[in-house]
Amino acid sequence: MMRSLWTAATGMVAQQLNVDVISHNLANVNTTGFKKSRAEFEDLIYQNLRIAGTVTGADAAQTIPTGIQVGLGVRPTTVHKFFSQGDYQNTSNPLDLAIEGDGFFQVIVNGEEVYTRAGAFKLNQDGTMVTANGYVLQPEFAVPQETKNIVVTENGHISALDAAGEELAAADIPLYTFINPAGLEARGRNLYTTTEASGDPIEGVPGEDNVGTIAQGFLEMSNVEVVDEMVNMIVAQRAYEMNSKAIQTSDSMLQVAVQLKRS
Repeated sequence: MMRSLWTAATGMVAQQLNVDVISHNLANVNTTGFKKSRAEFEDLIYQNLRIAGTVTGADAAQTIPTGIQVGLGVRPTTVHKFFSQGDYQNTSNPLDLAIEGDGFFQVIVNGEEVYTRAGAFKLNQDGTMVTANGYVLQPEFAVPQETKNIVVTENGHISALDAAGEELAAADIPLYTFINPAGLEARGRNLYTTTEASGDPIEGVPGEDNVGTIAQGFLEMSNVEVVDEMVNMIVAQRAYEMNSKAIQTSDSMLQVAVQLKRS
């Protein structure tokens, strides 16, 4: 069987994954705090038909200058997530918080600490700040019923004020950074969990030690660039077509070989 059939097939499978990743990016172009991904690939092993440097005669200096290596295709190595800053949207909602720079909010999901860049917080029936799915922001902060205004400073100090401007409740919201944020595991619902690759979370005060600040009344939008993704999709589509053409060409060559015996 011709190697090109299997080699081109690996190319089609790889480009299918590439389109899957691009489609996921485009689907989340308006998702708050979403971070885009990129599929990365590497070539497979090579079949050595002639090894470079092999001695070809009695003279040890007489060697083959270049060998014959035939590659066997491609495979995906990683889907890398990029945590570059997304655009900001002014909402004027005091519960909307955007992170300017590095860092994540910490929330609790079924007793587990998870992390998010999406700062579209709400109040539950107890006045506690939670995400849209009801996950409690850490540290837990409950807004008293008499509260007329909520103020969050750049360094994460949150205050609930009454009509006279007196502070009814207050807390400090920390941000968490990672040595390798690309190593975080995406859980969906704008949530990430730690892995061995990401390292342990590092708690920090917003605005200190290279930790980002908090902007109240803003949301960080997706960092997906639609034009870039559309170009990448066209390139992936053409690569898929070229690999399918290679399979068709190999099949035609095999058909010619079969017809030789019939003739």
